[in-house]
Amino acid sequence: MSFDGNLNDYPLWTALITPMSNDGSVDYNSLERLLKAQSDAGNGILLLGSTGEALNLDEDEKKKILEHSIKFLNENGYHSPVMVGVGGAVLGKTKEWVEYLNGLDVHAYLLVTPLYSKPGTLGQQRWFEELMNTSTRPCMLYNVPGRTGIKMSFDAVAALKDHKNLWAIKEASGSVEDFTKYVAAAPKARVYSGDDALLNDFTPAGAKGLVSVASNVWPAPTHAYTKACLSGDLANNQTDLNMWKDATNSLFVASNPIPAKYLMKENGDIATAVLRAPLDIEDMTEENKVKQSHENVIAWFQKL
Repeated sequence: MSFDGNLNDYPLWTALITPMSNDGSVDYNSLERLLKAQSDAGNGILLLGSTGEALNLDEDEKKKILEHSIKFLNENGYHSPVMVGVGGAVLGKTKEWVEYLNGLDVHAYLLVTPLYSKPGTLGQQRWFEELMNTSTRPCMLYNVPGRTGIKMSFDAVAALKDHKNLWAIKEASGSVEDFTKYVAAAPKARVYSGDDALLNDFTPAGAKGLVSVASNVWPAPTHAYTKACLSGDLANNQTDLNMWKDATNSLFVASNPIPAKYLMKENGDIATAVLRAPLDIEDMTEENKVKQSHENVIAWFQKL
């Protein structure tokens, strides 16, 4: 493996977009540029999350993205760790996906609460346990009720708190109270904010880092923002905090990752802003707000 460090040394993980060509195929040239930018910024890389439109890609495409990304990073001497999204609704198929991932040069998995079925505590506990038992990598459990339809059970997390493969939790419900409960439920796990705008709010509750959408657009500035939040340097700087909250919230004026792709195309980071159906760039709104956010973030970073 090209990565021989400690996952805990990476407070920022970028939930990487999947760039597309005009015909809707994966744009591997743009993908390589994005991988380089994230590695240069010192960020961990999450492939095939919801920001990467994983649910809109077929299995062969997902495998090719992973294999291409791993080969590119290794052959070019980039050392960022790679985490892979694991989401689904059918346990057998999801375990097969984990078994495939076990054979790749990747370093962690993001396990999402089962989609659509809204299982209770025991259902969630058994789901996560089966996947972590199958895994040969550290796992981050992911609470995102806005997408799955149900909150990740605190009791299920508590029952799994000593599992050898439970490494971390990504909390993306937007609730400081819930964040605190996940920290208490699994004291040895590292709990990461899944909301860019709320990292500073979560830090006093025990946040260890951020899994970010914003770092797609602003790799180095978001890295600096993350470190400043975790160190407490931004705790009393309401002006900068408000700027970051406004900027990161602007990336959700339409369904993620529509605004991020729009801005990255405007900045020349990717060749097109094409998305997979049912997402559509024509749903992009408030373009001026997003552009202003970009200017504000760059101005902030240049002053550091």
